[in-house]
Amino acid sequence: MAPASAAEVLQVRSGSLLQVGDRNRTYTVELACVSVDDEQQSDAIAWLRQQLPRRRRVNLRPVGSSNGQLVARVTPLGDDSDLNAGLIAAGLATDRCSAELG
Repeated sequence: MAPASAAEVLQVRSGSLLQVGDRNRTYTVELACVSVDDEQQSDAIAWLRQQLPRRRRVNLRPVGSSNGQLVARVTPLGDDSDLNAGLIAAGLATDRCSAELG
């Protein structure tokens, strides 16, 4: 498993994109394995904003990159479950990784 690195959430940009910052830089993180349908975007954004108040610190576990963006599993510091699994469990997203395997 990739090492986790802590960052601060600055903005929820969509149902699967976060703007985060660490020290002196900001960047976009795409939630790994998550696919949010257009009609569920607003609910997914609301759910993420509830889980991630501004400046909430999170651990990022990178799994790769896509279009120059970091793709990672995101876990709020102090929580056991990652947001990727939470969105899927809340019925607001589908698991793109298991869909690709099947």
